[in-house]
Amino acid sequence: MLHSHLTTLHSIALILRLLGSDSDASAQSLLLGSGIRLADLQHPDLRITTAQEMRVCANASARCQALGLLLGRRMHVSSYGLIGFAMLSSTTLGDALRLALQYPALLGTYFQLSLQHEGDTVWLQADGYRDQAELATFNVEFCLASLKLVCDDLLGQPLPLQGLRVAHATPSYVDEYHASFACPQQFEANNNAFGFAATWLEQRLPLADAVTHSDMLERCQQLNREFVQRQALITRCRQLLSTQLITPPGLESLAQQLNCSARSLRRHLGHAGSSYQKLLDELRFTRARQLLEQQELPIQQIAELMGYSETASFRHAFQRWSGLSPSRFRS
Repeated sequence: MLHSHLTTLHSIALILRLLGSDSDASAQSLLLGSGIRLADLQHPDLRITTAQEMRVCANASARCQALGLLLGRRMHVSSYGLIGFAMLSSTTLGDALRLALQYPALLGTYFQLSLQHEGDTVWLQADGYRDQAELATFNVEFCLASLKLVCDDLLGQPLPLQGLRVAHATPSYVDEYHASFACPQQFEANNNAFGFAATWLEQRLPLADAVTHSDMLERCQQLNREFVQRQALITRCRQLLSTQLITPPGLESLAQQLNCSARSLRRHLGHAGSSYQKLLDELRFTRARQLLEQQELPIQQIAELMGYSETASFRHAFQRWSGLSPSRFRS
């Protein structure tokens, strides 16, 4: 399944509103290690990597264990851009959900979503999570709570649930589940899903509009095509750069390796919300964090492996990426 390496600042802004509104220092502590600055929140069109997003989520989860549920209850269908409006204008709830399953990259999910029928009950299921294991529970709760809210938004009324299944153990904050899932709850299940009467799939949506839906659907198809092309380019750039971190090729040389002009490569990366330097910094930051966490190599040697001839330059870059010096990050 195709997922994006890039995402918007929407969930970051939600986290800061929830947990970091008391002071700039509090907000900055949530951004530590992500390379995101408070000033970036003033640019809603800015794209960040999913690794940056997950770094902030990890910081915030350490402060609030129920964060996934709290965020999910605030991710309305309008938060999803074109795909959200295409769902709103669909004829039925089933049409809207099946549309979302067609374009997981536009939905921005870390899961493979599906509708599974069991008798008169249909289960909206989230499987295939392969990202950071320590954030699995957070992401399951965020995904299912936000999907439940999306269903409520689409219907214009709460969708009555028949059950909830999650693979993780019962958390200490289990009471928080009732606000999103007013139904029997099963923990340590074989999958992650919520179930409802299959008849709801045929429920006509109050904002259904054939003309608007046709227009939104065409735009989603176009956006998805562009996304697939851009992701293929970014994936190839990442693959090439990751093998050349000690001696990065530069934009011109990287373009030659991709059989295109530097101008064309710069333009395509820009359209994808990225750039040569952003990709290089992201890969260096990710690799440097891994090496620092392993506690084996001295910082000077890590700097050399990242392509820095001077340790001071590496320290300055790492401080810019994470807000911490390498030695402080390691400790």
